[in-house]
Amino acid sequence: MAKAAKTVTIEQYSSAIRRPAAQKKVLAGLGLARIGNKATLVDTPETRGMIAKVAHMVRVVGE
Repeated sequence: MAKAAKTVTIEQYSSAIRRPAAQKKVLAGLGLARIGNKATLVDTPETRGMIAKVAHMVRVVGE
């Protein structure tokens, strides 16, 4: 039996306007584009690192 991968759900609560281009690219990589958007991603160290880079714009809704 395959083990189900853990997931993390994040929500964007702040705008990417007036943010560095690198942070906008991280948001796009996470699948977020607008305030209120939610994305469910596989919980990996890479994903957690991306979330940490834009922690001031996103919040973890569910794990």
